[in-house]
Amino acid sequence: MTEISSERQDKLDAAAFRRLLAHLDARKDVQNIDLMILANFCRNCLGEWYRDAAEAEGIEMSKDEARERVYGMPYSDWKQKHQQPATPEQLAAFKAAKS
Repeated sequence: MTEISSERQDKLDAAAFRRLLAHLDARKDVQNIDLMILANFCRNCLGEWYRDAAEAEGIEMSKDEARERVYGMPYSDWKQKHQQPATPEQLAAFKAAKS
């Protein structure tokens, strides 16, 4: 792999993260439970990781503020507009994935 400075790597990591957020924003049809079943993380997890990173840099950030960065709007708004109730099949798959 090509050697890159940590500063440049941070820029690349940030660009990839922004692209991931844009991709998830474009795919609101993909529910968090689907992400949890397939990848064992979801938008809420990204919010927690973002908050953890902020706190590691000495920046206080609430869970809601971090989620708003990930969702592009307050989580309560996103949930009302885009989140569907989990189906019995999704719940069963989630339970199986956790086992």
